[in-house]
Amino acid sequence: MTDALRGLGVPGSWQFYLLSLAAMLGLAGLDFVGAIFAKEWAEGRHVAWFLAGLFTFGLLFAVYALSLKVAELSAVTFGWVVFLQVGLLLYERQRYHVELPPAKWAAVVAILALQAYLILAPNGEPSGN
Repeated sequence: MTDALRGLGVPGSWQFYLLSLAAMLGLAGLDFVGAIFAKEWAEGRHVAWFLAGLFTFGLLFAVYALSLKVAELSAVTFGWVVFLQVGLLLYERQRYHVELPPAKWAAVVAILALQAYLILAPNGEPSGN
């Protein structure tokens, strides 16, 4: 994958960030689609939805494992969860007309900000034993 980015003229300093972002978006997309398949199966019990979800989550596992070769576990997982959470909230708003009051949207923003701080802020110097 890095060879493809290099071939496109992407500087080496950007490759890690682009690969991490691609992993986050890919994982969130697969998880999002799998969640929709699960919802459809839960409502109708049609075996096709179940099999599609099973395949999607199997693919999600494979992509996750491959992404950990090029990206950091905590950062990729954080980005994946953020994109998934926001995507599902927006999807439910469009598909099922679920309206969240402004206070709940504020809570979503606060939770995401706290998650970002937890994962992305420096931890300081490790203590010596």
